[in-house]
Amino acid sequence: MHISAMLESHPKDVGRIDPAILAACIEACSDCAQACTACADACLGEDTVAELVACIGTDLDCADLCAATARILSRRTGNDDTITRATLEACAAACRACGDECARHSSHHEHCRICAEACRRCEQACKELLSVL
Repeated sequence: MHISAMLESHPKDVGRIDPAILAACIEACSDCAQACTACADACLGEDTVAELVACIGTDLDCADLCAATARILSRRTGNDDTITRATLEACAAACRACGDECARHSSHHEHCRICAEACRRCEQACKELLSVL
């Protein structure tokens, strides 16, 4: 991944944050955004799409929040800890909700199982980064 290299090459350092924890969170957010987008699309392709409306909605909300969180965490110039904290908290909440919803469908849909795992990983990464801010 280029995340660590970009953080290391940036003229502004990451401050008191462990760069490995920051990079892991950015990676988890990016991965989760992709997994949620793909899961929503897969849900739309299912014969039982009507039963997956809530799942699609949480997938899309989570994907958007994860993508925005990754972008905000990647910006080191003039970053604001208040905004960073609020973003991480919102992302963790979205991941928890999406992970729970996808887990409800995971026995019937492999894409939901995979997405739930990505959501759990991202939620943990956000919480870990929050703990060191």
